[in-house]
Amino acid sequence: MNNTYGTKIRKGWSLTAILLMVVLVLSACGSKPAAENGNTNNAAQSGGNELEQIKSAGVMKVGMMGTYRPYNFLNDKKEMDGFDADIAREVAKRLGVKVEFVSQEFSGLTPSLQAKKLDAIISQMTITDDRKKVLDFSDPYITNQVKIIVKEDNNHITKLEDFKGKTIGVGLGTNDETYLRNEVLPKVGDFTIKTYDDVISSLKDLNAGRIDATINNLYALKPIVDANGFKIKAVGEAIKSDQAGIAVRKDNPELVAALNDALKGMKDDGTYNTIFKKWFGEEPAQ
Repeated sequence: MNNTYGTKIRKGWSLTAILLMVVLVLSACGSKPAAENGNTNNAAQSGGNELEQIKSAGVMKVGMMGTYRPYNFLNDKKEMDGFDADIAREVAKRLGVKVEFVSQEFSGLTPSLQAKKLDAIISQMTITDDRKKVLDFSDPYITNQVKIIVKEDNNHITKLEDFKGKTIGVGLGTNDETYLRNEVLPKVGDFTIKTYDDVISSLKDLNAGRIDATINNLYALKPIVDANGFKIKAVGEAIKSDQAGIAVRKDNPELVAALNDALKGMKDDGTYNTIFKKWFGEEPAQ
């Protein structure tokens, strides 16, 4: 009686031990794929670096004003066109993706980029120390000289010192606005700064005498002046020169490096010169 009972107990424990080992083995086998799946999901959510995300999507979303001829504007077919647009298309091509343009006011481009509604800004965004605190930039892809612009019959304003007591128009959120507020105002003295969301509005006000002057580069002004017959002129020497770069979100070294490689390749093989001459009728300054 005791031997039989002991035998049954030993068999019961053996069976329990076997079942427990099977459960542990199955659990261990199952845990590895679960962990791997978890890692895969995390990687998918992080998406790797932003260059990889753009290549995976096959599209680079580029922000532009779309109202800044000849740099970026909507042509007769309602397609984004201009120097910046051609640069963006060529850069995207060299990254192996297509480009999708998103048009909005200049002052809204940086917030949209930071909100991840854009992958890059290619809209004559000047590289400045302040902007580099919140954005990363490619190497410069163009240098622009900025001059004072007045009505044709205005012979009283020829230099920055003549701004005192006057009303000066400038693009909202642009480097030119920062320059006027932070550098010219303290040096020259009190004058009024009136901001605009697009260049043509500021030139219309200048032509109508509602502002006394504006500052801008001649490449940007010529097509607008020619199309509208504005009676305005550039005066004096260039007050400064700006370099524009491709802006992306901070901490994107892989994307910045790829953009720089694309720009360098364009300059090395002559593509950049072809685009520049197409829009400005001359070779780029060396």
